[in-house]
Amino acid sequence: MSEPHHVIVGGSIAGVSAALAMRRHGFDGALTVVDAEPLIPYEKPPLSKVADPERAVRPILPEERYREHRIDLVVGLPVHRLDEVRRRVVLADGGELPADRVLITTGVSARRLGTPGERLANIHTLRTAADARHLFAALDRGGPLVVVGGGFIGLEAAAVARTRGLDVTVVEAAELPLLGALGPAVAPLMTRLHRDNGVRVVSGRTVERYVGRDTVEAVVLTGGERLPAAAVVVGVGVVPNDRLASAAGATCEGGVVVDEHGRTDRPWLWAAGDVASHIHPRTGVRGRIEHWDVAMRHGAAVGASMAGSPTINDAAPYFWSDQYGKSLQMYGRCRGSDQVVLRQGATPERFLAFWLRAGRLTAVAGLDEAKAVRAARAILDTDGAPAPETLADPSTDLRALARRMARSAAVPSR
Repeated sequence: MSEPHHVIVGGSIAGVSAALAMRRHGFDGALTVVDAEPLIPYEKPPLSKVADPERAVRPILPEERYREHRIDLVVGLPVHRLDEVRRRVVLADGGELPADRVLITTGVSARRLGTPGERLANIHTLRTAADARHLFAALDRGGPLVVVGGGFIGLEAAAVARTRGLDVTVVEAAELPLLGALGPAVAPLMTRLHRDNGVRVVSGRTVERYVGRDTVEAVVLTGGERLPAAAVVVGVGVVPNDRLASAAGATCEGGVVVDEHGRTDRPWLWAAGDVASHIHPRTGVRGRIEHWDVAMRHGAAVGASMAGSPTINDAAPYFWSDQYGKSLQMYGRCRGSDQVVLRQGATPERFLAFWLRAGRLTAVAGLDEAKAVRAARAILDTDGAPAPETLADPSTDLRALARRMARSAAVPSR
């Protein structure tokens, strides 16, 4: 009998993490990672965070690590379709890979809204290394830059452009940038950080059209305001790359629907990372969590499960964002109904925020507060209910508080 062969479609952090986990958990068969891009798998977060284009593309692993773990890489070749009957992954050039199991880790693509003029030159999205190269070339030619969408990618791109001295305007449809992610108590601090660094923020407006001959020259907003633009970055959300899974018969509803171990409703097909819609133990709701750390952990858990060691990623969702030399970090997920506690002394340059739900800590975020955020994560892991006034007090030792709460959680109830 030939050895079993697992194929991972997508050279994302979820895919690479899954491959390594399969080896760690004893899968000894053939293992192949296929990716449409012509590069060995690389990190995506630096693309929007790093001002130096030479440092923006970083391999996840050096090429020799794949050889050490007997992981075959097929890059620069898209997958055409998945043939479940014949157990084959059919490549775009007509080649085929036998596959006892297939893992989809194809991630997401930038959303397009169909706005008139959006295909003009110098209107950029930022999801791939090629996107980053094109954007950096545009920034080298100078501004003004208009950023459409005040999410993390948009604001990171805005910060990079301001670091390079360009005039930048951010256009956000909501009342404030990052309102959905950080809520009405914290989002104003991040907005103020950008304004203090010279970014014009236009909120509550959308783009009516882009104008120019072959290259964008201006952005026209609803209401008629015209913003001059030598370049535009559009960051208005993403769509899951679930076409292959859907065509193979797997249920896809806002992503590839999987169970707690990453299995779809097709026996041979699994999914992990940004493309996978799953119920995270910390949120209790089905959805996709589009953060690097979550994709890495989810991929590793699914890879272990595929190798015969059922594993669930139950770590608190984590993300970070680098802007103006500062690091925003967050553990957990907040909701609009949560009680928000800002630590006293919060400013746009430095802050610490906590979210409580039914009295229990459910999320923490901080700007340039790495030690405090890590300590608060330990509290989060205890499922503890710290007093709001204790969290708000700058003199509170969060590490000591976490230790006390961990000891209390360990004492069995009578």
